Amino acid sequence: MADATTYFEEEIDLDIRTTVVTRSFWGAAVLTLICAVAGSELAQLPYLNLVGALVIALLLGMACQLAPRAVNANRAGIGFISNKFLRLGIILLGFKLNLIQLAQAGVKTITLAAVVVTGMVLLTYNLSRKMGVERDLAILTATGTSICGAAAVMGISPQIKVSPDKAERQRENEVLAVAIVAILGTVFTLIEIGLKPLLHLTAVQFGVMTGGSLHEIAHAVAAGSAGGPVSLDTAIITKLSRVLLLAPAALIIGWWYQRQTTTANTAEGRAKLPIPWFMAGFLLTSVIGTWLPLGTAALAGLVKLAYIFLGMAMAALGMSVNFRVIFQRGGNAFLAATLSSVVLMTGVTIASKLFF
Repeated sequence: MADATTYFEEEIDLDIRTTVVTRSFWGAAVLTLICAVAGSELAQLPYLNLVGALVIALLLGMACQLAPRAVNANRAGIGFISNKFLRLGIILLGFKLNLIQLAQAGVKTITLAAVVVTGMVLLTYNLSRKMGVERDLAILTATGTSICGAAAVMGISPQIKVSPDKAERQRENEVLAVAIVAILGTVFTLIEIGLKPLLHLTAVQFGVMTGGSLHEIAHAVAAGSAGGPVSLDTAIITKLSRVLLLAPAALIIGWWYQRQTTTANTAEGRAKLPIPWFMAGFLLTSVIGTWLPLGTAALAGLVKLAYIFLGMAMAALGMSVNFRVIFQRGGNAFLAATLSSVVLMTGVTIASKLFF
């Protein structure tokens, strides 16, 4: 009889926990969806389009901390969304890549993208480490400045496996890296638009410069449009050539990080290569969007949905950030990324003049 009573008590406890988790998920989903949609709409406005929908969603998520009761009540759901919806958003983002257009861009554009991503990851990471930035934050900042901003930070972060007690610090690193990329991308967008009359670049060259050097897709679009339609198209293609490298970069960085953290006596750990399976989905949606006749409107809708899911993940991240720690640890990482961004802009400008 006692065993039966215990069994029913356990079943009741399980039902209660399931109900709480379900309510937490839906509460978090509503909060983050509001932030994501608001971020998407606000990013259409002048000046705010330089910031981008994902960063605005992150800022709105941070603002939700002004209502701590709502955030704390949905903490479990917030953690789920920041993890799972991130991967779903990255997968859907693949519909933005038209592989035929990227192939038509030519060997020079793809080569430039590969050199930029490889060189910037190495430069930013090593500069950050020499300035005392911890390894995890250094690699997230490096990938954000090198590939595609906030989406790259969030795409690479799952490859950095940490123990549960370090999960909060990883979220802080993610927010720091996103903030650094957002600020620097906006500043360098304005700088490049201001330099345009002085550099005497053709429309194609200016598009290559902006798409090859700016951090977010939104930054490349904003700056590229200042040079006219040809410049804008070139900027988008050049930028998307860098975005395409997100999947191989995630695989290589995951392998590198594992080698750095595995000790000599953990043979089992060395045998397992961290495969970012959601990146396979990213490539698959790129293939589907390129060769299946989905139509322009359908593709645009899928990309918009991708940014909604990514915006929800960013908002969830903002709801769990520790502001005090961020201000304490961000200075050196910001300085390293600034220096490498200057090198990037200079190098891509010279390359655009010489080869395009």
